[in-house]
Amino acid sequence: MPWTAALAALAFAAIGAAALAWTHAALRSANSELAAARRDRAQADERFARGAVEAREIAAGEEMYRRLLERKIVGAERRLEWSEALARIRERRNLRDLRYQIAPRRMLRSVAGEPGTIAIHASTLKIELGLLHEGDLLGLLGDLRRSGYAHPAVTRCAIARNPQRGDATAPRLRANCEIELITLEDGGSRT
Repeated sequence: MPWTAALAALAFAAIGAAALAWTHAALRSANSELAAARRDRAQADERFARGAVEAREIAAGEEMYRRLLERKIVGAERRLEWSEALARIRERRNLRDLRYQIAPRRMLRSVAGEPGTIAIHASTLKIELGLLHEGDLLGLLGDLRRSGYAHPAVTRCAIARNPQRGDATAPRLRANCEIELITLEDGGSRT
């Protein structure tokens, strides 16, 4: 019988060693799967965070685009509306000798995107007018910006004393300005 007990002990030791080896292999496999799951989760968290940032950027871009549409900056050039806006500004601000010229439209650049290409155009507006004071010019520029139909960007403006001053209501200053009237043409929209 001592041999059977020894054989049984040896068999149990072999089974225990095999079970221990299998347990270590299963533990290594489980740890490997856990590490892979953690990497997958980190990547998913990163994609989710990027998606949230992209969603905020898209929302901000949509809001900006909506404001540009409201101001009628996106779409065809509106030269008639520009002239009518300048006539209203002249009348409202009593700028008797406001003279202007609008140069032909030119392409500044084209930006590819979704759903289409945005073309950025500009037309140079040259203005010459008499001013009682500098505030008249600032008022004209503010009114022009608020009138919509284009984004005005002043590229040059010079103010000098008017050499031919008459009565107290005569302009004391002369201004010569160049303003880029910037419009956007969206190849993907139906504006």
